[in-house]
Amino acid sequence: MNEKLNPNFKELNISKPTLKALKKMGLSQMTDIQTAVLPKALSGDDIVATAKTGSGKTLAFLIPVVEVVVRNLNDQIPVTLCIIISPTRELAIQTYTVLKDIISFYNNISSTLIIGGESRKKQSEHLFNGVHIVVATPGRLFDHMRTKEFDYKNVSCLVLDEADKIYQYGFEEDLKQIITRLPKDRQTMLFSATKSETTEALIESAMKEDVHIINTNEDNDKATVDGLKQGYVVCETEYRLHWLHKMLKKSQKQKVMVFFSSCKSVVFHHEFLTRYCNLD
Repeated sequence: MNEKLNPNFKELNISKPTLKALKKMGLSQMTDIQTAVLPKALSGDDIVATAKTGSGKTLAFLIPVVEVVVRNLNDQIPVTLCIIISPTRELAIQTYTVLKDIISFYNNISSTLIIGGESRKKQSEHLFNGVHIVVATPGRLFDHMRTKEFDYKNVSCLVLDEADKIYQYGFEEDLKQIITRLPKDRQTMLFSATKSETTEALIESAMKEDVHIINTNEDNDKATVDGLKQGYVVCETEYRLHWLHKMLKKSQKQKVMVFFSSCKSVVFHHEFLTRYCNLD
């Protein structure tokens, strides 16, 4: 699909502060996945969407999530209306960052990030005081759902991002328990890069019968859009840092995201690259 044919965000029935935030982010036209998902999602329908990495799927579920909150806002203590589940803390942080941008022009929408590696006590306080949107990883979310501090009986929208990976990373039982505990009349949106037996099982357990199946992948064997260049280096463990530094130096004029397997690894590499390699 030619991107020029895709409609503008202004054509959607979304709130002015949301449009203002999108404009500030430099976004006007929708991507293919946003064009396919947003009208149905904004109508409250259940969605199962398969979209490649880099396709714009994050906004495809964040915009409807924000609109759900806008429609249900009141002057009382905030209650949790929407939950977004990500398979990893890194993806949850990334999603939460985009969410903060989207709600930047609202002064009455609250959100919180519930992930491992952070203070469970502070998270409990945020949930107890009331928060509209929760972005979380499955394990830590289920921990809080088993406490009296977290009231989730008003949740009307659940998003499962990278749903196939949630199972892949061993959160199958946690996710089943989460889905069972949430209100049955909620809207559910499931997103994944590829279609698998895992997503089929989730559709049966978590979705309504009249779910909309959306697939914007022209080639299901590819999990990323054509515009993303991919490559790899095979090397011994002791040379990984050398090659990482070499690749980053070569790409200094570009924006680069580097993912590591742990928080400690992130801290180490950040300190090393900024202190000794003049990279920041």
